[in-house]
Amino acid sequence: MQRELFETEHDLFRESVAEFLKREVVPHHEAWEKDGIVPREVWTKAGEVGLLGLGVPESYGGSGVVDFRFNAVVDEEVCRVGASGLGFGLQNDVIAPYMVHLTTEEQRRRWLPGFASGELITAIAMTEPGAGSDLQGISTSAVRDGHDYVLNGQKTFITNGINSDLVIVVARTDPEAGAHGLSLLAVERGMPGFERGRNLAKIGLKAQDTAELSFTDVRVPAANLIGRENNGFAHLMENLPQERLSIAVAATAGAEAVLAETIAYCKDRTAFGRPIGKFQNTRFVLAELATEADLARTYVDRAITLLNRGELTVEDAAKAKWWTTEFANRVMDRCLQLHGGYGYMMEYPVAKAWQDARIQSIFGGTTEIMKEIVGRSLGL
Repeated sequence: MQRELFETEHDLFRESVAEFLKREVVPHHEAWEKDGIVPREVWTKAGEVGLLGLGVPESYGGSGVVDFRFNAVVDEEVCRVGASGLGFGLQNDVIAPYMVHLTTEEQRRRWLPGFASGELITAIAMTEPGAGSDLQGISTSAVRDGHDYVLNGQKTFITNGINSDLVIVVARTDPEAGAHGLSLLAVERGMPGFERGRNLAKIGLKAQDTAELSFTDVRVPAANLIGRENNGFAHLMENLPQERLSIAVAATAGAEAVLAETIAYCKDRTAFGRPIGKFQNTRFVLAELATEADLARTYVDRAITLLNRGELTVEDAAKAKWWTTEFANRVMDRCLQLHGGYGYMMEYPVAKAWQDARIQSIFGGTTEIMKEIVGRSLGL
């Protein structure tokens, strides 16, 4: 189905993104997978060509344009080439709203130029060893002491955890207030007591650095408080729809890419004297997936339009997130099956895509949490 979301400037931007990925990423990504991390140089190169700092005001070195369609273009092109190690989506889609809308003028001057240039890599630390989707279970604490907060606790599964120069840490600043006692603190590289654990070994996303972080009596200046004290939960809730839509964009684009590759494979691969695409079962499987891909794309494009208008609800974002990520996993699995034994070989893109997609129904809120959000909106 023909898309009607983008305009000429988005198409031109897509060409530049695709060219950057072809030149600076695709030839090296396999090596990055073995290394378990993407080199910092690719971040600064991306900043030079305008792939970072989307939505950041021009006065701080960003694009100056608030239009999530540009974010979607980056996300889609990254997924189409399987560059799952790049943390650009986290920087542009998840962190940027905090850095632009919740910071003070002094903080913006201090952080945003590097954020847009790729010299300042960011992360957000919510998940703890004992608290995942349940933010009310966070035990990392920050106690005010003069002009500082003293931060103690542990975080895990943190994307960009090794490369990050600034980590937005969700910490408890009022132990008696439950969800209303959380605050967001910007912890910067080199602060005494801030340590990074191992780069975690994962099923997929092998080039993406995902780490454990620990904080032992880290003195974080009060000037690094992001937003209002004890209002962290509300800040997180305000930004979660965009984060979840970002995941839905990536899931849908990844599914479309693997589906297109599988259709091509089924035209060329023969069995019993004819292409496997000529068998009715193969045609039916691909027909079902192609139809569902169009439905997913239509919903996601509509959600992008609503987000740009400030009208995307928490419930609609949850619907997009859970359905598209489950769909993406279904696409990867069925397309791998159509590849037969070759689908299990890492030299075929479908094998890597199958591994990479599995996490999508977990991070950003599990499918079960998304369904709970939707269910509550029905008055149940």
